[in-house]
Amino acid sequence: MERHRQQGMTTVEFAIVANVVIVLMLALMELGRAYFVFAALEEVTRRGARLAAVCPVSDPAIRTAAVFNGPGDNSGSRFIPELTPGNIAVEYLDRNSNLVLDPADPAEFIAIRFVRVRVVGFQHRMLIPFVAGIANLDMPEFSTVLPRESLGVPREGAVTPCG
Repeated sequence: MERHRQQGMTTVEFAIVANVVIVLMLALMELGRAYFVFAALEEVTRRGARLAAVCPVSDPAIRTAAVFNGPGDNSGSRFIPELTPGNIAVEYLDRNSNLVLDPADPAEFIAIRFVRVRVVGFQHRMLIPFVAGIANLDMPEFSTVLPRESLGVPREGAVTPCG
């Protein structure tokens, strides 16, 4: 008689445990995906700073190439669809790390000593099921600073485009 009353218990227990295990597995996959996005954003700033150091000042190709897109492609990144060139800030700094306000002005251009590229305002979209309340994760601001190089001006003096 006791065995008859417990007949469906294993199915119920399995359903409860399976739900917990599946949610944990999905959370682990999302954690790995978030780590990938974190590392990719760091690479975006490094790539953008390297381009900004050698490309002409304020060249739009810097932002586009930093997010791993082709020339003129202002859509989402190939690796991180939510990341667009609009999330990339390219700044030029003087020797005291103060922002150069008009880097295209010849008098200000001479003062440029560093370039800084930042990823700003980026939100990582989480894909964990049943967690609608925290669907977006605000990522910290990523930044890379490098010393300036040619800024698109070779020794001969002609500006070379980066696109």
